[in-house]
Amino acid sequence: MRALLQLLRTGRGWRVGGPAAARLPQAASAGSGPRRAMALYRTEERGQLHSQDYRIFFKNVAGHYISPFHDIPLKVDSKKEENGIPTKKARNDESENLFNMVVEIPRWTNAKMEIATQEPLNPIKQDVKDGKPRFTANIFPYKGYIWNYGALPQTWEDPHQKDKSTNCCGDNDPIDVCEIGSKVLSPGEVIHVKILGILALIDEGETDWKLIAINANDPEASKFHEIDLNWDSSASAPLVAGLTDIDDVRKFKPGYLEATINWLTYYKVPEGKPENKFAFNGEFKNKAFALEIIKSTHECWKAMLMKKCDRGAINCTNVQVCGSPFHCTPEKARSLVESVLTSSSNKESNIDDQVWHFLGK
Repeated sequence: MRALLQLLRTGRGWRVGGPAAARLPQAASAGSGPRRAMALYRTEERGQLHSQDYRIFFKNVAGHYISPFHDIPLKVDSKKEENGIPTKKARNDESENLFNMVVEIPRWTNAKMEIATQEPLNPIKQDVKDGKPRFTANIFPYKGYIWNYGALPQTWEDPHQKDKSTNCCGDNDPIDVCEIGSKVLSPGEVIHVKILGILALIDEGETDWKLIAINANDPEASKFHEIDLNWDSSASAPLVAGLTDIDDVRKFKPGYLEATINWLTYYKVPEGKPENKFAFNGEFKNKAFALEIIKSTHECWKAMLMKKCDRGAINCTNVQVCGSPFHCTPEKARSLVESVLTSSSNKESNIDDQVWHFLGK
C-alpha cells in the first residue's frame, strides 16, 4: 500500500492540456541531457471536445494532413525507407533504439480517446458507447488511466491471425502502449519511447498486447538500462545484453506493474463486463520478447497496407507510403478532412469520472 500511495502522489501538479500542437520539445545540444525530439508533427482539432464529432487530425512538417496510424514511422530516425516503410538497420546506440508513440489518453483522465482506425486518415476520436462518448470508470484507488496510453504507429494486431504465444487472434488495432514516465502528456503528442516489456491481455477472446514503455525524454528514462538491439523489421531476434528491462520497473517503480494488472483486470467491470484475463498467468515479458511482438505486428501492418490480407473495415488511406494501393495525394487528404462535418452539439458531461468503484475480492 505504501508503494501504491507513492505511485498516486506522482500525480500532484498534473495537467490535462489540449491536444499537442507541435508541443514536442526542441533538440538538445550534445551532452546536455536526454535526446529530445524535433516537432515533426502537429495536430488540428475539429468539433467540440467530449462530443461525438470531435476529432484530432495530424499534419506533418510540410503542413500536409497525414494518418497517425500509417504515415508516422514505427522507428525513430528511419532515414532509409522502402515504399515509405522504415527498413534501416539500427546502430548500437540509444538514439536508434527508439519507437514513435502516438498518445491517445493522458494519465489520470477518463475520456476513452483512440485512433479512429475505420475513418479516412485515422484521426483521434472519443469512443462511443450507447450513443454517448465513452468514459472509463475510476477503480479504487485509481483516477482514470494510470499511465499515458497510446499506440505504436505502423503496427496492427491482425484479427485473422492467431498469435502463436497466446493462441488467440489479434484485436484489430495498432499495438497499445502504457507509458510510465513522470510527465502527464496530451492527446496527439508523438513521443519517442523506450520499450521495457509487454503484457498479454486476453480481451473477450482476443489478444490485446500492452507494451510497457517510457518516454525517452523523461527525467526518469536514464534509470532504465538500454539494450543492444541490432533490430530491424527483417532481422532475426534482437541481440540482448545487460539487465532485463521489465525488472527495472519493479526496482525503480515498485508496485506499478502490480497496479497495472489490477487496473486492467477490473476496468470494464463497472460496465457490466467480466474481469479480464491474461496469457502467461499475468507474467510480464521482457524487452526482447516485446520487440518480437512489435516486429510481428509491423509485418501484419505492412501486409495490410500492401493489400495482401483481409483488412476488414480498417481504413488504410495514407499520404506517405508511396507503394501502397491506398496512397493518396496531399490535396486528396485535405479534401477528406474538409469533408468531415462538425455540429454544434454540446459536449457530454460525465458525472461518473468523479466516482470511485470499489471492486475486487
